[in-house]
Amino acid sequence: MSVFADLHRGDEPLLLPNAWDHASATALAAQGFRAIGTTSLGVAAAAGLADGASATRDETLRLALALGSQPYLLSVDAEDGYSEDPDEVAEFARELACVGAVGINLEDRLGSVALHAAKIAAVKSAAPDLFVNARTDTCWLGDGDGDGDGEETTARADAYQRAGADGVFVPGLTDPADIAALVERLHAPLNILYTPTGPTVPHLADLGVRRVSLGSLLYRRALGAALEAAAEIRAGRAPHGATPSYDEVDALSRRGDLTHSDGP
Repeated sequence: MSVFADLHRGDEPLLLPNAWDHASATALAAQGFRAIGTTSLGVAAAAGLADGASATRDETLRLALALGSQPYLLSVDAEDGYSEDPDEVAEFARELACVGAVGINLEDRLGSVALHAAKIAAVKSAAPDLFVNARTDTCWLGDGDGDGDGEETTARADAYQRAGADGVFVPGLTDPADIAALVERLHAPLNILYTPTGPTVPHLADLGVRRVSLGSLLYRRALGAALEAAAEIRAGRAPHGATPSYDEVDALSRRGDLTHSDGP
């Protein structure tokens, strides 16, 4: 079992923050997070592309190349694998593994169960050591009440586990009773997307959740803080909140293969 897989089976769930660039990943690692995920929304937004549209394959691979050799474990949000062809998805996963990623997140978008299972199987064949987190969107794209279709969720999770998935991710699932029931039905670790209005991390741990992802939350919070600061300055007030210095951010952004000029 890999070190990353072990983090899903400890006394506490793996709390996985999601970065969108080198500086954010390095800053999170400096806070003691042993594993860092990427957020597809942050990657897409930085490139001026739509999230969830299979448009950011190259950008995602470039970010993985920048982060994969760093002293933390990297899991990559690869949307649906950027292709309907399982062999192409497997090749992308192999490339991620080659640049140092230890995990991949693949979403089904409520498409064909058989196709998503085939993608998972192909990835496990091409990159057997890559931790495949199989995401089903039964709650995320469902009726919005946070419970979704429990039978559909379980059926999809079962199919993905049989295909070789190492973990199951159900974003949008927030009802504690439904979470606990799903944990009982799974043999793979359950990943839940944290939401400020849902259960706390300690509560999720008590329910048996083994991985808690922050998704795009940190990126959206950072953008919100930037907008608040701009509004405060425009209104003649000094902005509040933590503000890293220029030198601190520059240090977070440095990679050994890059050179930096001085000045803002």
